[in-house]
Amino acid sequence: MLDLLANKWSALAIGALEDGPLRFGQLRRLLEGISPKVLSHTLKRLEAEDLITRTVYAEVPTRVEYALTDFGRSASVPLKQLRDWVEASVGVA
Repeated sequence: MLDLLANKWSALAIGALEDGPLRFGQLRRLLEGISPKVLSHTLKRLEAEDLITRTVYAEVPTRVEYALTDFGRSASVPLKQLRDWVEASVGVA
């Protein structure tokens, strides 16, 4: 779990989902520099550890949203504190 949460993209994805559910494309735009392959892999790992949920809506075209679980929200608290500390100390995320 520590390895997953210490991963840059995992931590940033969890942070991006703090304000509510997002679609894949929205996450990709927010996480500048992440490739679709890495984002997909990251989301699958977070879902496997019950940190996020993946909801597929029966629409045309299909809509998929990712959201934090209660467990994911609890992990987001210390991650946000770490991001805030890094931004204050170093000046960049």
